[in-house]
Amino acid sequence: MNKGYLYIIVALTLLAGCSSKRTVIQQQSNVDIRSNLPLESETPIGSSKREYKQNYSNWGVEYTGEQWVKNISKPIRIEEGLENRHLSVTPSHGRYYDSGKDRWKWQRPELFCTTEDLFTQTIVIPYLIPMLENAGATVFTSRERDWQRNEVVIDNDDIRQQPQYTETNGYRTWQDAGVNGFASRKKEYINGENPFLDGTVRMARTSNRKNQSYITYKPNIPKEGRYAVYVSYATTNNSVDDAEYIVYHKGVKTVFHVNQKMGGGTWVYLGTFGFEQGCSSRNCVVVTNVSDKNGVVTSDAIRFGGGMGNIKRAGMTSGLPRCLEGARYNAQWSGAPNNVYNAKEGQDDYTDDINTRSRMTNWLAGGSCYVPNMTGLKVPLELSLAVHSDAGYHNDYSSVFGTLTICTTDYHGGVLNSGISRNYSKDFAMSLLYDSQRDLSNVFGSWTARKLYDRNYSESRLPEVPSAILETLSHQSFPDMKYGQDPNFKFVFARSIYKTILRFVADMHNTSYVVQPLAPTDFNIRFIDNNKVRLSWNPVNDPQESSAKPTSYMLYTSLSGNEFDNGQPVRGTSCQMELQPNIVYSFRVTAVNKGGESFPTEQLSAVYNEGATRTVMIVNGFHRLSSPAVHETIGEQGFDMNADPGVTYGPTAGWCGEQTTFDKSGIGMTSSSGLGFSGNELQGKFIAGNDFNYTTTHAEAIMATGKYNVASCSSKAVENGEVNLDDYYCVDLILGLEKDDGHSLVQYKSFSKKMQHLLREYTRSGGRLFVSGSYIASDMTSESERDFLSDVLKVSYNGETPSRYYTDITGMGTSFDIYRTINEDHYAATSPDVIHPIGSAFCALLYGDGRSAGVAYDGRDYKSFVIGFPFECIKSHSKRNAVMRGILSFLMKD
Repeated sequence: MNKGYLYIIVALTLLAGCSSKRTVIQQQSNVDIRSNLPLESETPIGSSKREYKQNYSNWGVEYTGEQWVKNISKPIRIEEGLENRHLSVTPSHGRYYDSGKDRWKWQRPELFCTTEDLFTQTIVIPYLIPMLENAGATVFTSRERDWQRNEVVIDNDDIRQQPQYTETNGYRTWQDAGVNGFASRKKEYINGENPFLDGTVRMARTSNRKNQSYITYKPNIPKEGRYAVYVSYATTNNSVDDAEYIVYHKGVKTVFHVNQKMGGGTWVYLGTFGFEQGCSSRNCVVVTNVSDKNGVVTSDAIRFGGGMGNIKRAGMTSGLPRCLEGARYNAQWSGAPNNVYNAKEGQDDYTDDINTRSRMTNWLAGGSCYVPNMTGLKVPLELSLAVHSDAGYHNDYSSVFGTLTICTTDYHGGVLNSGISRNYSKDFAMSLLYDSQRDLSNVFGSWTARKLYDRNYSESRLPEVPSAILETLSHQSFPDMKYGQDPNFKFVFARSIYKTILRFVADMHNTSYVVQPLAPTDFNIRFIDNNKVRLSWNPVNDPQESSAKPTSYMLYTSLSGNEFDNGQPVRGTSCQMELQPNIVYSFRVTAVNKGGESFPTEQLSAVYNEGATRTVMIVNGFHRLSSPAVHETIGEQGFDMNADPGVTYGPTAGWCGEQTTFDKSGIGMTSSSGLGFSGNELQGKFIAGNDFNYTTTHAEAIMATGKYNVASCSSKAVENGEVNLDDYYCVDLILGLEKDDGHSLVQYKSFSKKMQHLLREYTRSGGRLFVSGSYIASDMTSESERDFLSDVLKVSYNGETPSRYYTDITGMGTSFDIYRTINEDHYAATSPDVIHPIGSAFCALLYGDGRSAGVAYDGRDYKSFVIGFPFECIKSHSKRNAVMRGILSFLMKD
């Protein structure tokens, strides 16, 4: 995920009313979930709510200034979501230095292929934070959020960076601001050193556009990819609230306004963008002094990418990306004062890290209207959530341990810094517990709500705004983790958390709210004239939320591999567009309402070829998201990554290594003989998953032939009758890793019964069919399904998979390699099918061990080309083009 590529079509369909395929939990009936919930405190919930004069809000005060960071280029107006709300959300724990053992270690054990330090990030980073941001919120997180090991810092104090740092003066000139700022004087820092005290800051008076002055920060990007962009500046008495930052990402321009009246002297997150390798004006950040206000704009260093941990403890760093470390070390790199992250003076990093998460929130929020009696950076953070997983299990090996929430009301006389009651934290914690049980039960059949603790925990005690700890599930319980490692579960859980936050914030401010809609479905692109296409889609209803209805849509466009633009509003469920020749157009669509924006659809592509007389329809049928293979017997249980590593939603940082101990008798043990014990060979790696953009890969290869138009659609659009395959001379069906794996919370299938019928009809009418995927044969197990393989695809399957030692494939006058093992660049075909020709069909491609990888059928009735691996897994761009050229030459001949 890419992280701007967010799409979970099946989870959305699930939310729209499909029942879960499998439910393994048999828990209490939830007629009234509150009546059955044990509480640790008898304090009446919400008993201290008061009304205040100003706006009748529970806060008694409203923040009315400009938002800390605002995307000016996004043409969406959010009126009943989380616009101008500032939230603190942090996933738990992270790598830390244990002084007693003189080594860096995880704070929690490696179990079921992950550890809590990694697992909770996989809910917060790809799901929860984007949902909150799509609702209009500015979200701070005390741990590094960017799953990117590279980092480039451009700073005015580094004279070596000319011409990567350049100042251009108009009517007002850039000058020294006279305050301390960031400087990167060293590659690694020891405890207590603050890089934001080592440098200087630049400053210019504001001006109009005509007379503007600006600073250009042009990084030398080491590897093409997605990089978080962080800016820094100083807050002065004359700072403006609309400082202009322009991000150029692969040539696309996105403009932000940053309120420099707050947040000076630390890293401020703008967003995550795709950048090309190298140093180019297509990939840079420009800070201008253009403002509607009379004041000053300041500018300091700008950072691209999360980077590697650079805080040394006892002479050594963690050796891992910063995003995997605890908040303590990110706080130091972010310029936090010593008392925020180093209260134990380097003697107890574990305790310091726990407290840092809350103290970072207080430091940022201090001096704002919500934390008025503390010194800080004046960011109006108004809510703090710590997302954890817990320990615990049931001895029956099958019951879910479930969710727990924590608040602290008996502290500082029961009030927060602003004077409001700490019972609001209990309201929030209780809502998280009840809402998650309700939402998860509605989708997956049942879910266990454990308890609400009102106890003295750091992350619910220290924040000076309403706060809670959410123990999502038990990382020690395999029944819990069967849910927890499924991306569809993570989406539903994150959506539940987002909705709880939305409702709580609305209640605190006495305002109405609207839940953001779900992503559209049935997305398709069809030619309706020579160079004109129609893009169509349908809304998805959320039966749990009556307000989550789209009122409009956003269409995002990318041209020939560039970044997606900032979107164009669309009123209805279709639009038309004229295409320029020989350009790969790629599109995504989101649904919009007053509460915000949905995740996007899968990515579809189209190509117009001036001389083309035929159109290839690419059908995306790869929607699978799943945990690793589930292994369960009378005496064993766990995840078998070797059998199937599963499919994550885009890349993941969540794996530590393969599970090595499956013996149930070791339940509860944290040693190597304990149930679930896992290795560490994958820690620090960002493993690629399903990016939902493979129609573009196919379209690029088809365009390279120079002969055909290209249209594309979701397989759902075909199955639901939105697209008629008979309208196309050739169909390219992408199946990737699609299969019914027997354990996913959502049922997938390479060829549904409906698709089998449609493909039979298509080939009977003389269609030309190209199919690729890892499980196109092995997923077809019944007699009728095997008949489909032989009758339509002209293949048979004998249960064979090529040896993993072989990545090479030969045939069609060429040879090439495919991704066979999990890696950071592309999802892997770990177990592709060996398929054999039937009748007059013939073997066209061979795996490295000599077994059949592709089967061609050159019939008088129709033609087909079927390969037992995903076409997009071919590593080489030029080889993909050559293979596609050969396949289409075969299929398109008369």
